[in-house]
Amino acid sequence: MKQGRTLEELGQELTRQRKARKDYISDTRSLEFESDNGISKMRLFMDDTTHEFTVGEIAHQQIANRLQIPYRYYQKMQAEYPQLLDENVNGWFNQNFERRMVRVLDGNIRAFLSDRYRRLDNLELCSAVLPVIQEMKNAEIMSCDVTDRHLYLKVVNKKLKAEVALGDVVQAGFVISNSEVGLGSLKVEPLIYRLVCKNGLIVKDYTQKRYHVGKQVANDDDSAYELYSDATLEQDDKAFFMKVQDTVRCAIDEAKFQLTVDKLRQTMHTPIGNNPVQAVEELADRFLLNQNERGDVLRQLFMGGDNSRYGLINAVTAASKLADSYERATELERIGGELLAAPIPMALKSAKTEDYGEKNVTPRYKMLA
Repeated sequence: MKQGRTLEELGQELTRQRKARKDYISDTRSLEFESDNGISKMRLFMDDTTHEFTVGEIAHQQIANRLQIPYRYYQKMQAEYPQLLDENVNGWFNQNFERRMVRVLDGNIRAFLSDRYRRLDNLELCSAVLPVIQEMKNAEIMSCDVTDRHLYLKVVNKKLKAEVALGDVVQAGFVISNSEVGLGSLKVEPLIYRLVCKNGLIVKDYTQKRYHVGKQVANDDDSAYELYSDATLEQDDKAFFMKVQDTVRCAIDEAKFQLTVDKLRQTMHTPIGNNPVQAVEELADRFLLNQNERGDVLRQLFMGGDNSRYGLINAVTAASKLADSYERATELERIGGELLAAPIPMALKSAKTEDYGEKNVTPRYKMLA
């Protein structure tokens, strides 16, 4: 599992971001887009004041998507014909005008969202869930970080564990993730932590989600204005985060953990074929792995010496620790979960007994002291 920030460093960064961030609601007719030398800026006209911000990558993607401009063409215009990009964006801002939420951090537009987007922010989330995690016996935050896309808290319960094979112990856990920039819901996902190599596997099944959808911000003014906290919304958010707390309390379920361990055992008896290179290439094509990631997965597969689906899953999650970013490392842990969720051949599903290091032993769940 790739390591990010310490919990103290995370708290400091979230507090800094809270002080530095600004949110605006603006009619698109009050926005002006201008590009030069590969950099785009947006001016926001608010009463007698003009604010100017650079446009970040995520906001670029959201603007292109909202205006139905294919993103590759959007990038081509930005690089080769910026005046054409400006004409497109400003033209559609004025032709199909609407109100949007513009989220700004450190002078950079980080998100271009609906005015119904509900701000469920990372600092409030941590304030709600960290006391609950501290109350859990044997729970430990093994890794955490905040990127420009998501917040991640990866928690392991060291008491709840089982053997996938003899001596191959895994522990139960969960991942809390949230996006302040419109890239998905607030999620609580099951996590499997393998002790032998300290790999994390994010399980696709049993995920709990909470969506960033709220009421449209009430204001008939066509001009832009800064969005501050609202007492009514704070009460709604308090109730929302109480539900999140309940979700976290139930995040580690012994029965669901057992089902996941049983699935892992089944993958041990699903061969990937006699050509591991081809298997990794097929995996890479399916999940769009880059060349470095393909090489990392293949090396981990050879080092593990296991040409089963279980070996491939472990190769992917081991390679996640070598990823260029914490964000990508987490994506690779989810790809491991996708491989686990893929259907097992019926011939293997019907097998009644398997060899787990002992002869004629029926697959079973073990709680270890």
